[in-house]
This record gives sequence, C-alpha cells and structure tokens, in this order.
Amino acid sequence: IFPPNPGNKEITWMMLEAGAETDVVNSVGRTAAQMAAFVGQHDCVTVINNFFPRERLDYYTKPQGLDKEPKLPVKLAGPLHKIITTTNMHPVKIVLLVKENPLLAEVEALQRCYRVLDLICEKCMKQKDMNEVLAMKMHYISCIFQKCITFLKEREDKLDGFIKSLLKGRDKDGFPVYQEKLIRESIRKFPYCEATLLQQLVRSIAPVEI
Repeated sequence: IFPPNPGNKEITWMMLEAGAETDVVNSVGRTAAQMAAFVGQHDCVTVINNFFPRERLDYYTKPQGLDKEPKLPVKLAGPLHKIITTTNMHPVKIVLLVKENPLLAEVEALQRCYRVLDLICEKCMKQKDMNEVLAMKMHYISCIFQKCITFLKEREDKLDGFIKSLLKGRDKDGFPVYQEKLIRESIRKFPYCEATLLQQLVRSIAPVEI
C-alpha cells in the first residue's frame, strides 16, 4: 500500500506502474483509494480505480492452454490498454479513441477486443478479491465496442454516424436520448446480477425517466 501524494495523480500513476499494491489495507483497514477519498484526493482515487497493469492485458497476447492463437493480437494490446486505462468514460470519448487508431477501427479487431474485455470482466468478478468497479468498466467498454461494430457494418457514415447519434439531442430540450439508452442498456446487460454495484446503479437509475 502507498499513501497517495497530496493531489498528485501523476505520482500515483507512476507508483502503480512500479507495482504498488492497491488492495492492501492499512492499520485502520483502509485501502489507498479509500484513504485518498477520505482526505478528498478524488483525482488520485480515479487513477487508482482505473489502473489496469499492462501485463494483465499482455497475458491475452500469448496462446493459453490448447489455443493455437492468442485471443488478442499483440498489435492491439497498446491501443486497447489506452482505452482501458482512460479516466474519461464518456461514450463519445471512447468512440473517438477507437476512431483515431486505424488498427482498432475494424470489425475483426473490435470483436477480438470486446471478447477479451468480457474475459477480464469475468475474471474481475470471480477472483478472490472481487473488483466490481473494474468489471463494470470492462463490460461498459465492451458494449460500446459492440455498438461500434454495428455501425461499421450497417452505416455508411460508420463511426461518425455513431458519434452523431450519441450527441444528437431531442427537439424539446436537447437531451441526448440515444446516449442515455446506450448507457442504461449496458448496465442492464451486466451479467452478474448479484453485484452490489449493479444493484446500486439500478436503484439509482430505475426511478428516473429519460
């Protein structure tokens, strides 16, 4: 465990990359993220909660068990890791990160990536120290990738069409209905119904009309 440097998310990131443990607790039973939240260092909390070591992704770039091929081509590991570790979860931001990388912005590449994200999500939920936040994030990005595939296959304007759909506001008040429905759909499709985080999200969102 490490004490988060006062408000310095860059140093927090460097410490994580150097191998600092995030799930160890201190003498009062708090993790680094909980301590950072307690003292109001929310940028540090965001960095800790969004950290995903590159080697955990690189695992999928090597054939496992009876597989002859890896689940993730090596060339996709870097671009995918950039998206996994982003702290800006806005769907338009994620689609723009896909769009800016020609290696990612293809149907087959996105299919490989979303399947790996689903495997990571499953691992996050089934490991001893369950990580619901990371599992939900992986699932959410997977859902956006799957929607990217639909637009790449079916729309002439491809990912630009997806971005326009996400940004388009309804006539009466400009509210982005498509974006709201996408986010709600991704929450509804989260496969682990027993997750506390899922239940909290559903309780918060269900009573709110679009």
